[in-house]
Amino acid sequence: MELKIKALSPQIGREIPAPHFATAGAAAMDLCACVDAPITLAPGQRTLIPTGIAIALPDAEHVALVFARSGLGIRKGICLSNGVGVIDSDYRGQIGVGLVNLSDEAYVIRPGDRIAQLMVVPVVRPTLTFVDELDETERGRGGFGSTGR
Repeated sequence: MELKIKALSPQIGREIPAPHFATAGAAAMDLCACVDAPITLAPGQRTLIPTGIAIALPDAEHVALVFARSGLGIRKGICLSNGVGVIDSDYRGQIGVGLVNLSDEAYVIRPGDRIAQLMVVPVVRPTLTFVDELDETERGRGGFGSTGR
């Protein structure tokens, strides 16, 4: 499939890397901070970081999902403020990445830093059917922790 990307900043592809797959086996593209100066994210603070790009998904059968970078989350406590970003097929505005600092130390986001990852996946839009009973399973209604450690 083709993903159309529009650079909204003249820095994209020059000072700020364009979205790219870091390795041949990468499932998601790195998104970089398109900012003019470093931004300090204090402990507990949230902010929206622009990426300088917009995308056009080909149809409603695809969605783009924005995920945290595992290294930032695990090592630095920098995560997405909304868990996972959902970019619908009809959105054409700039992709922004909401970040939150869950650590006890300030974190500096510099121009061009890799701040998130973008994955394009198929969408299944099910037909909803209301029923009186659901099929039984071995797990049943067991919730959090019901399957053990």
